[in-house]
Amino acid sequence: MTTETEAGTTSWTTAAPAVPPPVRSRARSGAGKGRRWAVRAGSLLTVAALWQLLTVTDARLWLRFDRLPTLDEVAARFARQLATPVYYLDLLQSLIRILTGFGLAAVAGITVGLLVARSRTTGDALLPLLEAVRPIPAIALVPVAILLFPTDEQGIVFITFTAAFFPIMVSTRHAVRALPTLWEDAVRTLGGGRRHVLWNVVLPGILPGVFGGLSVGMGVAWICVISAEMISGEFGVGYRTWMSYTIVDYPAVIVGMITIGLLGWLTSAAVELVGRRLTRWLPRAEGSRS
Repeated sequence: MTTETEAGTTSWTTAAPAVPPPVRSRARSGAGKGRRWAVRAGSLLTVAALWQLLTVTDARLWLRFDRLPTLDEVAARFARQLATPVYYLDLLQSLIRILTGFGLAAVAGITVGLLVARSRTTGDALLPLLEAVRPIPAIALVPVAILLFPTDEQGIVFITFTAAFFPIMVSTRHAVRALPTLWEDAVRTLGGGRRHVLWNVVLPGILPGVFGGLSVGMGVAWICVISAEMISGEFGVGYRTWMSYTIVDYPAVIVGMITIGLLGWLTSAAVELVGRRLTRWLPRAEGSRS
């Protein structure tokens, strides 16, 4: 590139070449993921080894580990449970309840959250009632559910729905209110109507907040469905865990707890996976993917 100075001479300047941003190699990325999974597996193995050590030695370090079953007893009980059809019936029953209640709560929570955030009249009509009911723990509604619904099954689904509805509704409402008004104003300036704004601005914009509420709602729903099964269920993981406790089968109680943890983790991971797929357009920090 040539430039002409005041003295009339011509000087040459060379533009610095653009430096491409550093690119992470696949090998380095794979090694990083391998280390992360090794740390995660190591933490679980450490807790398992500590559990086995404390229970085998009948340790009484203020906490009475001599009353807990060892990992050998839990593993043997787990193997026997896996060989019985009742175990899978309980799994299926709990999954049907959680998916039914959570699915209804997702539809209702997102819809109501949008309505109260987008319409002042709807918000004035619904928010006082919702805010009055929201602090009540869903499990406290079990007596009401028993009185209202003709079957225990419907009552348990109602408890699950109530538990998941409020986190989803609140997250959706806050996500709508957090949207920059500039986005909607820009679309309206270009001639977009209310429906166009809703489908192309509001719904994509609130997806991260909505899926945050869905993830929280799934966790709360599992807590309440297990509690409801313990109180008024006939089948399900919560019912079977409580029955094991009443007959002093402590290895089966631990098996139930492990099963509940695995089910909760898998369903929450599924919600987060769907959320990541639907929000792939969002910029993500390096290393944020699990």
